[in-house]
Amino acid sequence: MNEQQAIDRAEEIIHQAVEGMSPQPTLERMGHAPVGACIARDDHGPDDRVAVTVIYKLTGVPGVEAQNLVRQARDAWLKQGYKDNASGEVDWSSSFPSVYMRTGPDDFWMDAVTGVMDRAKGEGVASLKVSSPCFLPPGKSKASGVTPASPAAFEAPSADDPATRRALAHSSRIYDALQVGSAPTQPGEGLGTVRDESGASVHHAWSTELLPEGERAAAVARAQTFFQSAGWTVRRVPAVEGTPAVVAGHPGDRTVAQVAASTTGAVRVAVTTPATGPASADA
Repeated sequence: MNEQQAIDRAEEIIHQAVEGMSPQPTLERMGHAPVGACIARDDHGPDDRVAVTVIYKLTGVPGVEAQNLVRQARDAWLKQGYKDNASGEVDWSSSFPSVYMRTGPDDFWMDAVTGVMDRAKGEGVASLKVSSPCFLPPGKSKASGVTPASPAAFEAPSADDPATRRALAHSSRIYDALQVGSAPTQPGEGLGTVRDESGASVHHAWSTELLPEGERAAAVARAQTFFQSAGWTVRRVPAVEGTPAVVAGHPGDRTVAQVAASTTGAVRVAVTTPATGPASADA
């Protein structure tokens, strides 16, 4: 996939939601260039890949119609065969519902949300957002020096392997620090052994349940506080649309952990530890 294909597909998903709406809204594009840095969830961390995010406000309709437009977007996407990615049922009794979904098999993530204009009157404005999977920009054949892995590069690690136990122990501590629930395993997530130019590593990727924007930021901040208190080397990294993300390195076993708030509504976690290293994970 290239940039234009990602933009075209995102626009297609937006228009699939809007074409049959009644009343028919006007699409008002939000933001600047849709292409931004990618926070990877299926390898070692931030790299040279990019992702497309397209956002539209649905304007030109009464504010009380916002909830109705969100419901219609959800229904239209379901008719396309797209999957609901929420952890529970949408609360349609609320005047300001939100819907989170993703496509398959190309794995675009989208949401339809209601921004509050006048809470007392139940008036809002609906918006639609679509985010693409990560892809390499033109001229890039590698991601930060890491050879893109083929399916054969991922192996199921042994449960009693020291690196596996180390990766899972770190993940467990991060889970405790985030103080939010985890979501079912998504495509590209889980536990595996990755082999690349630097050797073999055990990689564990997972996501939290869907959270409001403020709670995602707070969860990432709690993870950063945990890393700092435990002696990890921590840096914040830029992410698409300014969503918070941190990358931390463990001083003892060379584990790298990434915690990033996603525009899909989850916080994504990735822990990568070398296959050779100390058996314990005393973070």
